[in-house]
Amino acid sequence: MSETVRLRIEPASDATHTDNLQYIQGSVEELGVRESWPDSLTFKVNLVLEELGLNILSYGGQEEDQNPEIEIVLISEEDSLTIEVVDDGRPFNPLQDAETPDVEALLGDRPIGGLGVHLVKTLMDDLSYERAAGKNHLIMVTRRE
Repeated sequence: MSETVRLRIEPASDATHTDNLQYIQGSVEELGVRESWPDSLTFKVNLVLEELGLNILSYGGQEEDQNPEIEIVLISEEDSLTIEVVDDGRPFNPLQDAETPDVEALLGDRPIGGLGVHLVKTLMDDLSYERAAGKNHLIMVTRRE
């Protein structure tokens, strides 16, 4: 059981953010079925990719009206899943640039947003980032349950 899937979101796509996220979600679910993932792994991967995808599509453009190109590579192996998210948006290292949210504060005292990257860091076992050739490269690994 080992399979690699590549997904691409083109910058000039007429699709909405919802369409793009549904494409990613459907692809992840199909891979999960083929690779016999537990439902909890499929849910976790979709949640992480939804958070990252929304952030990139909403804030990653180099210019106000530009959507970045996103490539997602999923490598499903017997004991782990590696996810690489590459985008040509503005530089952003989520491991250093994202503020750490105060998860102890009351909900009413918390600012809106800021939990997505925290969620990704919490759900994934290993994360690494690099900026290379004008692109953000975030690599995440989660162990198979």
